This record gives sequence, structure tokens and C-alpha cells, in this order.
Amino acid sequence: MQVDVMGECLSSIKHVVGTTSGCFYPRSNHWEVGEGRSVTSVAAEFGIAHSIVSRLWRQFQTTGTAIRGFSSGRPRGTTPADDRYIVLQARRNRRQTAGEIARHATQATGRPISRFTVARRLHGGGLFARRPVRCVPLTPSHRGRRSLWCRNTGIERQ
Repeated sequence: MQVDVMGECLSSIKHVVGTTSGCFYPRSNHWEVGEGRSVTSVAAEFGIAHSIVSRLWRQFQTTGTAIRGFSSGRPRGTTPADDRYIVLQARRNRRQTAGEIARHATQATGRPISRFTVARRLHGGGLFARRPVRCVPLTPSHRGRRSLWCRNTGIERQ
């Protein structure tokens, strides 16, 4: 769940209750949060699980605040600002490869960012990392043979 949704949910609970004097009233698995507002209605309003609102409310009653705990897993290599910078670089120059964008982002942030991370961030931003196809340059003999073939088949250059 995103932090801003949790913050909105908490502020909604605080606003409805006003103080920590309000409490839950069990009524056939339907919990009320002050002023007749139910945990279920708050959860439905924000589109999150009932248990999350219940846990937040309980934590708020106990400690007077509800902060987001530490999450498990590997920490992200980029911040949301870095992600926006990566997408902006890709939009400014569509011909850049993911590796080139990664080098620019590494220089800008001072932290190493891999091209695979850049590809994932671009995908999240609605863009897709790709390698621009580069043709093999034609040698003078290739050009001569190609020109001869065009003359023999009747195809003229435009």
C-alpha cells in the first residue's frame, strides 16, 4: 500500500474521531469509529483492506500516532524523483539506450543505477527500453554492386 493512501486514511480517521477518546464498539463484526463512521466504510472509501484500517486505528489509540513500520525486502535503488528523472531523460532523447540513461542518472544522483533498473523504471513510466538497431555500414564495393543491381532491375534512386 502506498504511503499517501495510508496517510489519507489516518487523517480521515483522526478527522472523524477528533480525539483519542473515541473507541471501537464490537457489533457483530462491524466496528464503529466515532461519530457512527465504521472501519468498513473508511476501508471502502480508500479501497484498502478492513484489517489495515483496524490496525491503524488500534495503533493510533495506543500510541497517539500511526507510523508506517519498516518493510522487509531489498531497498529500492532509486527514489521517485530519480524515476521521474529517468523517464524525463528518455523522453528528451528517444534514441538513448538504457545504458546511456543509466550513466546519466548515475552521474546525476551519485549512486550506481544499472541499465536493468532503468529499463524497469521506463516500463513503469509507460516507456519501453530498447536498443536502436544500427545497420552495418556499406563499403564502397557494396554500394557499387547495389547501384549496378538497381540499374539492371530498372529501379532508380529518388
